[in-house]
Amino acid sequence: MLQKTAIRSTGWKTDFLIGFPDGLFLLFFTTLLIQVFPVDVQQFYNINLWISLGGTMLVMATAWQANRGETHDESSLSPEERKKLEQLDLAEDTIVHIGKEMEQDATRWEQILQQEKVQQIHWHPLRALRSTLVAGVFFLTGAFIAFWPYLANENFGAATRVSTGLVFTGTVVFAFIKAKITSQRTLPVILRYLLLTAGIWLAVFIVKLVMER
Repeated sequence: MLQKTAIRSTGWKTDFLIGFPDGLFLLFFTTLLIQVFPVDVQQFYNINLWISLGGTMLVMATAWQANRGETHDESSLSPEERKKLEQLDLAEDTIVHIGKEMEQDATRWEQILQQEKVQQIHWHPLRALRSTLVAGVFFLTGAFIAFWPYLANENFGAATRVSTGLVFTGTVVFAFIKAKITSQRTLPVILRYLLLTAGIWLAVFIVKLVMER
């Protein structure tokens, strides 16, 4: 029986790169967007809290799935896959050709992993659980940065200015850390994420203009 294997990540660094920006940008978007609609303060809090909770669960589920790996040897056709192909009335030569293509793809993938010095490890539930929880914590951290000013100040105009400043600052810090972790040039990464953040703000601004007409 084949054991599940997964690509070894860089631990908390990978979880940080996955969770933190999702939480930061999602709550930045929702806190701005919800203000466009006629909701009271408590509804604003409730909606964003539920979005934070739902986003956290989704990120954790994604992290868990990513850590599970695969039990099937993807370099060959499984009996189930072969049966499905046969049900499509494909010729035997075609099925054999598909199997050979899968073998070639698997070989190329293994070569890439070796060139990039990426290791595969056997799946372990505790390791996957730890990664899942850490990714969730990073998501909540990013979400809290965008959402906290509204919890601290019910004057949403002032809170929006503080939140926007914190999000742009958090974006720069995140982009800097990501550039260092991934060995990319720092300035292009920072500029790319600043443009993404500005794009989120601009999208909500356009929606607000449309709604006010």
